[in-house]
Amino acid sequence: MTDLENLTRRVEQLEARVEIAELTSAYAVACDEHDMDRLGSLFAEDAVMDSPSKLLGANGRAEILAMFVRLFKIRGPGYHWTHDHFVRFDSAHPDLATGLVLSHAETCPDNEVSVSGMRYDDEYRKVDGRWLFQKRVLQFLYYVPARDYAQALSGKTRVTMGGRSLPGDYPESLPAWQAFDRAHGRAA
Repeated sequence: MTDLENLTRRVEQLEARVEIAELTSAYAVACDEHDMDRLGSLFAEDAVMDSPSKLLGANGRAEILAMFVRLFKIRGPGYHWTHDHFVRFDSAHPDLATGLVLSHAETCPDNEVSVSGMRYDDEYRKVDGRWLFQKRVLQFLYYVPARDYAQALSGKTRVTMGGRSLPGDYPESLPAWQAFDRAHGRAA
């Protein structure tokens, strides 16, 4: 690869990082505003949404949107913050990338103020010149009523959804970096 080709690739990846970061922020805003048109525009037609607990899961854009319609009916208002974001590009396929996104949210399921700490393991694909979600796996460190927050972090049962108390998805599993590296073909 020539110096110019290398520089071109690096500039394209920097631009792609910004586009992908804006994609994840647009997801948070669309969720907060219950903007189904915007939310749908962020996912590839054959995208997948999943979670280790299987509380969330859908295959294809239409199923993903139907899942969010159901969630928004019980979740009420919410506010999401997207924090740290890591992106790795597939050197063999320039239109593919993976990511790890850390975030927080305040929501109001069943009229109960709740807080959550989340991690998304993402796969991105460039379609018609736009980066989209190909796959999002949502994992909760915690998702609990605000009144239970302080006690929830000290135990393993840190996810409360639909009246059920469940274990947190991480860090009991692999640490975030190890899981990210292992899922994307790197030694952990």
